[in-house]
Amino acid sequence: MTTRPIARDERTVATENASYRWAYLVLSFGLLLSVAYRGLVLGEAAWDLLALVVAGGAVAARYQGRHRVLSRPWVVASVGGALLAAIVAAALVLLRR
Repeated sequence: MTTRPIARDERTVATENASYRWAYLVLSFGLLLSVAYRGLVLGEAAWDLLALVVAGGAVAARYQGRHRVLSRPWVVASVGGALLAAIVAAALVLLRR
């Protein structure tokens, strides 16, 4: 019997997953800040960057939904957040006219 060191254990997987979460958050919020800066300061449309943020969230939600790990409070919070975002966006459009 050989005693090889264990290459991956639960702690390694948990640390990797946490690092992926932080990387996703930095990337998503960085893109959102870039979209806001382009829109408010430069007056440019940055729909392509905003679509990347939305697509990233949609991919994660779909994957988790397929594996049935989403809870009812998560779905309610997501739908509520989307509705609140739509209301704020509509208000901003009306105020900028």
